[in-house]
Amino acid sequence: MLVDSHCHLDRLDLDRFAGGLAGVLAAASAGGVTHLLSVATELESWPALARLTEPYPQVALSAGVHPGEEGARAPTLAELTALGRELRVVAIGETGLDYHYGRDSQARQRAWFRLHIAAARELGKPLIVHTRDARADTIGILREEGAAEAGGVLHCFTEDWAMAEQALELGFYISFSGIVTFKNASQIQEVARKVPADRMLVETDSPYLAPVPHRGKPNQPAWVRPVAECVARLRGEPLERVAAATSANYSRLFGVALEPA
Repeated sequence: MLVDSHCHLDRLDLDRFAGGLAGVLAAASAGGVTHLLSVATELESWPALARLTEPYPQVALSAGVHPGEEGARAPTLAELTALGRELRVVAIGETGLDYHYGRDSQARQRAWFRLHIAAARELGKPLIVHTRDARADTIGILREEGAAEAGGVLHCFTEDWAMAEQALELGFYISFSGIVTFKNASQIQEVARKVPADRMLVETDSPYLAPVPHRGKPNQPAWVRPVAECVARLRGEPLERVAAATSANYSRLFGVALEPA
């Protein structure tokens, strides 16, 4: 059993799959991927995401506003907590800081990040954290706002072991995307070797960041398998062990019972 712990099903080109989303999920299931977490990036599109995935009990949801969504409407604490109480919502996010392109919006990003942490703490649900070129501020805000009380994951991890250690100290998990399969990803591969088995996840971030050997193509949840295979090779472990660990970690972090899809 494998779990795609972070994808964006509402951003896939469903016309590429026979049967639309049902085709996406069938392809995933054929590859042993039984459960998925479809992560929200803005409030405006959340109702459509909920409708799209409603027929599929193997799909869980999050609620939040991505820090890179420059045109997104500002969330309120009341909105985030209301969505966070929806039956299928297991996490708050995707939230965090992205200073790579959003240098003019750093103050806004920090404010929204703190708001998401407050919502997660109020609900007792984990955070899904995006961080890029913002190591010090990400860890600093997580500490200042008591994010360890909610817990969560640094998804699509692209930083170094020093940052991973700080996140682990706060009780957070580390998730690896297709980037870990890239030849120039030695820094991330080091983290994949070192992270404790009970604190790692795998994801696709579909439709982005397709892993080798699919790099350059639109990503899909079925391709979490090459990510897990790469992590297994890096750790010198069988795929079955990594699959079992990451699935158990997903179930524990997000409170999702992993029944056959």
